[in-house]
Amino acid sequence: MEQGQEKVYSVQVGERELVFKTGKVAKQANGAVLASHGETVILATACVTDTARTGIDFFPLLVDFEERYYSAGKIPGGFIKREGRPSDSAILSARVVDRSIRSLFDDAMRNEVHVVNTVMAVDQINPPSVLAVNASSAALSISGIPWGGPVGAVRIGLVDGNLVVNPTEEQMLLSDLELLVAAHEDGVTMVESGSREVSEEILVDALELAQAEIRKLLSLFRRMRDEVGKPQVEIASPERLPEIDDWIVSNLDRDIADAVRIHEKKPRYEKIALAKKVAKEHFAETLPGREDYISAFVDDRVKKIMRSLIVDKGVRVDGRAMSELREITCETGVLPKVHGSALFTRGETQALAVTTLGMVGEDDQVLDGIKLDEPAKRFILHYNFPPYSVGEVRPMRGPGRREIGHGALAERALRCVIPSEDEFPYVIRVVSDILESNGSSSQASICGGSLSMMNAGVPIKRHVAGVAMGLIKEDDKVSILTDIQGLEDHYGDMDFKVAGTRKGVTALQMDNKAGGITREILQAALGQARKARMEILDKMEAAIPAPSSLSPNAPRILKMVIDTEKIRDVIGPGGKMIRSITQKTGVKINVEDSGDVSIAGPTQEQVNEARDVIRALTKDLEAGEVYWGTVTRLMTFGAFVECLPGKEGLLHLSEVSTYRIPKVEDVFKPGDRVLVMVKEIDDMGRVNLTRRRIISNEERIRELGLADALPDERERENLIAGLAGSEPARVERGDRGGPNRGSSGRGGDRERSGRDSRSGGGRPRRNY
Repeated sequence: MEQGQEKVYSVQVGERELVFKTGKVAKQANGAVLASHGETVILATACVTDTARTGIDFFPLLVDFEERYYSAGKIPGGFIKREGRPSDSAILSARVVDRSIRSLFDDAMRNEVHVVNTVMAVDQINPPSVLAVNASSAALSISGIPWGGPVGAVRIGLVDGNLVVNPTEEQMLLSDLELLVAAHEDGVTMVESGSREVSEEILVDALELAQAEIRKLLSLFRRMRDEVGKPQVEIASPERLPEIDDWIVSNLDRDIADAVRIHEKKPRYEKIALAKKVAKEHFAETLPGREDYISAFVDDRVKKIMRSLIVDKGVRVDGRAMSELREITCETGVLPKVHGSALFTRGETQALAVTTLGMVGEDDQVLDGIKLDEPAKRFILHYNFPPYSVGEVRPMRGPGRREIGHGALAERALRCVIPSEDEFPYVIRVVSDILESNGSSSQASICGGSLSMMNAGVPIKRHVAGVAMGLIKEDDKVSILTDIQGLEDHYGDMDFKVAGTRKGVTALQMDNKAGGITREILQAALGQARKARMEILDKMEAAIPAPSSLSPNAPRILKMVIDTEKIRDVIGPGGKMIRSITQKTGVKINVEDSGDVSIAGPTQEQVNEARDVIRALTKDLEAGEVYWGTVTRLMTFGAFVECLPGKEGLLHLSEVSTYRIPKVEDVFKPGDRVLVMVKEIDDMGRVNLTRRRIISNEERIRELGLADALPDERERENLIAGLAGSEPARVERGDRGGPNRGSSGRGGDRERSGRDSRSGGGRPRRNY
């Protein structure tokens, strides 16, 4: 349908329609499409430079995903009140688009291509990340930029055992699978998945369903290209220098083949570098300035020789069989003082994973983005890839897109085994530092993270292991590789990462350059990955078969619930009361408006002390209950006694003892500790106390555990004598706390190990 200069295209995928408009906005870009799914709207643009960049040996593609807070009706926080650096979710969305389209460009292309997805509106029902892949594909298809697309993308869920195409965000809360698939006419280009231990068979069925739905999108994008697409931009063909090519093949192929067969990474790359050096020196005078060309051609020969060895001779670069894992070692408790640690080594890849436990409400991660009511994260995994891990020298500037992407994959793989807040009321942070890398470092982070959490005492359900699979496809010959290393990843056709437990798959990530991945190939790759995963799990379970007891270095956390009407009593005016508790006990306290209270401290004794104070603050006095109180004021008619913090009662002169007391000053002074019973609470809330009615029986007193709590024998004797009706001696001034601090109350509080309230929105908290 045409509306002036605007063309509108639509297609139904799943239960809802996707709409693509072009010709009205962003017309200076090579290609621009305004795409919508429900009321989620994205503007995708694609631009290319007129000239190629020189001095580089890669295709310069840049993909950006721009979140606009206005899309969700929000104003950014902070002082500046404008969007800043991209959020992790924006970076992950950009990576999804990049991985979906990059493999379809010519590797030799050196013209810069920039794809930008700007989120204009979000309906909180249809996610923008999936729409961004389709919008980018549509923009590239009509831009005239040469590439091998189009591609299409869908999301698959598993709700009540049924596969659902493009489920809503509400449906995803009930889904056991989140599978994002991008594909072109020849096959899948990108897969991103997180799941709750689903079977490999379900994953294959989901991938097939996704490809069937994607064909509808591909048909639409081809029609857009034919009807409104611009003429193809002329891109210079890569330069070929037969004189250099032929000399390298004739004189260096044997050396390159020998280098490829070297098992260790560093010696292998040293010999390849030597071959490049020989070629550059040979052509230094006859063909000067061709160093980059020579390096690129030697790399191309490495690729061809490596692939030929695998496909034709069944020989891998490190001598392993196609389904063989590298040597694995697992160590736990490798660092002192930390809460949990593990060192996972697989071949020349090594990950040090460290687990730290923190307090919910203080240490969890609050997510500020365009998604509304997003709960805070209590499980966080961070991945670091320092340059020394690959023997390089470069500045360390914080995490890049690769680090964020690998960390998100590892976090997604482990998330389904994390205990609920009810079971384990802690924030869990795992940091994976890659100490050495030669392939599959994200999967090493999964294994190391699982080991370190068990070492810290996190009651995870079972171990999670991950392995990276590879594929070499030459015509009809297909070789599936287990546990690929760097060279096989770089020059292979597929990087297929599979993580899971003995029960099923928890995460999946695939980048495919080959096309034509059939169901049989997928089943074979997943089956080979499962076999490898079981072998890895055997090693991990041998190192630590079950969670250890909670680390002695971890904070002790207790959760309790108080009446919401009592929150003000715990907080106190201006926070005075809760500050005094934290200063006295050395704990941290988090109070939520729901009445949930979290107490975290270095020792269980400190936590229990703070708990007892909060119990006392929130407990009401009850008639018939016995309390240790402190005399606060003396009057002519009796004494006021504070039985619980902030709660006083009157001990009338006639109720002090079983015999007549002329003056209250004869017995008490302010600050004295006294055992009293609540006689009654009148209609006006006034509390009347008695000593006279307390059972004057030594056996009963000891049964209550009251006399035994007194500091010395003399005081116990005085107490027993006084309650028995004898002339009491004045009680010496003692500890204001009183032994009754630990007694249970009836104020409605209940202790528990945790409370999982993540399903709702953000939770108002008070942290001290």
